Amino acid sequence: MMHIQTYFPTPELSPFILSYKVIETPADVVNQVLPETSPVMVFRLSGQVSFNHHGETNVLEPISVSGLRKSGRAMQYQSGTINILATFREGGIAPFIREPLHELSDMHVAMHHLDGFRDTGLLEEQLAGQPTHDARIALIERFLLGRLSGKVADPMVMAAIRRIRQAEGQLRIRELAAALHVSQDVFEKRFRRVAGLSAKQFSYIVKMKSVLQKGRSGQPLAQIALDAGYFDQPHFNKDFKLFTGVTPTEFFKSPLLW
Repeated sequence: MMHIQTYFPTPELSPFILSYKVIETPADVVNQVLPETSPVMVFRLSGQVSFNHHGETNVLEPISVSGLRKSGRAMQYQSGTINILATFREGGIAPFIREPLHELSDMHVAMHHLDGFRDTGLLEEQLAGQPTHDARIALIERFLLGRLSGKVADPMVMAAIRRIRQAEGQLRIRELAAALHVSQDVFEKRFRRVAGLSAKQFSYIVKMKSVLQKGRSGQPLAQIALDAGYFDQPHFNKDFKLFTGVTPTEFFKSPLLW
């Protein structure tokens, strides 16, 4: 099992960060982590976290950034692992990193490989020396505030994300670009840079997250699939398994760890 505690950012960082989660695993555990619409910074305090990607076992660095993905990923946590996860708001990581967000797509990147974060060794040492999780999160916040630039997320992209959410991911990208008075080519480039995936891929995640939320509420799967634009069950099941790693029946029988 996992022990999870949620903390919320200070007012200075709340426009950028949604929450922090401290995840402790007293025993070995595998958790299927679903795609999200925001990147995550991971600060590993102890233990080891790994995942299989294209047949290779990858071990997460002590401090890393997880880019956006289109499908679920099974994460293996060693006994005694403690992680702090900083989940950003959509577009919220832009003032902290210089790389276009789509360059991190489907990747876990060691933070010291990012421009502006070359030396994270001192932060690792300082985190290890803190007596409480509150103190560790306060240290992480000071670290992030020291790298906060005046850059803001592209307002056009943020407007597009709001429209995608309102439509639960079901809208035509060409029509979305037209509604925002920009060409589709320009729109796609700006969206990928800020959001981390193409608008179509981002919309797919929003749609599937809506499907999961409705399924958890007990709505009939056949109706959920139809409302999401699926006119045959096999196509829906295929997309569902790609997103979650399991079939709809398996997914809704098993609780999410986080």
